[in-house]
Amino acid sequence: MKKILISTMACVVMSSNVSAIDSAGAGDILQVLIPATAYGTTLYLDDTEGQYQFYKSFGTNLAATYALKFSIDKERPNGGSHSFPSGHTSAAFQGASFIHFRYGLGYGIPAYLAASFVGWSRVDSDAHYTSDVIAGALLGTFSSYYFTTSYKGYDIKPITMNSGSSSAVGIGISKTW
Repeated sequence: MKKILISTMACVVMSSNVSAIDSAGAGDILQVLIPATAYGTTLYLDDTEGQYQFYKSFGTNLAATYALKFSIDKERPNGGSHSFPSGHTSAAFQGASFIHFRYGLGYGIPAYLAASFVGWSRVDSDAHYTSDVIAGALLGTFSSYYFTTSYKGYDIKPITMNSGSSSAVGIGISKTW
């Protein structure tokens, strides 16, 4: 299963004509890749509890996003429908915040940066207003916040240490009792 997930993610990235990807295309890829990475991490770590938490968070986020989209039916800047909230952004932030809440802020920061890019790409391509993107980000974040706990009570964070002329990079692990 792990090999299938990794192969699928690699195919998604490689099947795109990388030189022709604009910000909207990159946002399209990242809105799938971020949650896929979050879920793939639960598989890689054999984190069954995390898998169930991801299912609940992802399912709640998806249901709430589309319930709001179809009940509000706000017009997009480009004239389309179902603008509020941004589904791309809610999916990206659900994945990023799951990584943060489950495995620590050190891993969450790069995911949040990528999720923020997804939101920016939606506004830049006139697919959403800023308010749609903010609502999607909040919805995705809160769905993970509500359902996700730390991995085995541990926080895992990348660390750097500098001592005079030498430096080291590693992973810090702390346990909450």
